[in-house]
Amino acid sequence: MTAPDAEPTPPPSGLSDRDRALLALERRSWAGPGAKERAIREELGISPVRYFQLLNALIEDERALREDPVTVNRLRRLKAARRERR
Repeated sequence: MTAPDAEPTPPPSGLSDRDRALLALERRSWAGPGAKERAIREELGISPVRYFQLLNALIEDERALREDPVTVNRLRRLKAARRERR
């Protein structure tokens, strides 16, 4: 039995619940302007700026690619396209 204050064992994929929540939010489609930002604040309790910082780091993580390859590859393509336009 583990102590109540012990660190939770990471799931087999190695991603935290927060990381999974970021990917799940990114998979959804959004009805209109501001809907995604509102959901980020309400569901994750973080600012949209912080969300995108975390998401950009997450899509470089191979564990995220194994967890949700479709979403991660789509985000990587979008990031590469933005980089090429600069």
